[in-house]
Amino acid sequence: MRKLTRKEEELMKILWKLKKGFVKDIVEQYPDPKPHYNTVSSLVRLLQEKGFVGYSQYGNTYEYYPMVSREEYRKSFMKRVISDYFDNFYKNAVAFFVKEKGLKPEVLEEILRMIRKE
Repeated sequence: MRKLTRKEEELMKILWKLKKGFVKDIVEQYPDPKPHYNTVSSLVRLLQEKGFVGYSQYGNTYEYYPMVSREEYRKSFMKRVISDYFDNFYKNAVAFFVKEKGLKPEVLEEILRMIRKE
């Protein structure tokens, strides 16, 4: 799966939340200052070309919806991060978060319980 730019990811987060919407609906979800309608429209078309967004046509109007779920993208994104920054070792990623974020032993125990349930 292709990596999204920061702007593309921001738009996808809005579309995942909306589930479907017209460009005007997407623009309304942005914080102020909102991007211009044409900017969002161009970004949606680019995401459509990349296979992230689909659409339904109603005359000259298009309603857009995500073709890739947030979960699918998250999995792909995390695999890429683990590969690129942690030498493909999940252990290194966990160690990083323990060291950098000061995860407490009880949080690690909770994570282990979650893992064991699966």
